[in-house]
Amino acid sequence: MKNLPAKIVGSIVAKKERGATAVEYGIMVALIAAVIITVVASIGTNMSSMFNSVATKL
Repeated sequence: MKNLPAKIVGSIVAKKERGATAVEYGIMVALIAAVIITVVASIGTNMSSMFNSVATKL
């Protein structure tokens, strides 16, 4: 019986930590997605100009 309050507090803290971890993972996923979008947009622009250059030379 003496450990019951400690178990309740421990389970509450564990739930809060899980929530914080989910938020951190969400932020990491958002940053990774932003980097991927930036890289793909840059590569797409470079590829478009390369294909236009090749088409002009043909």
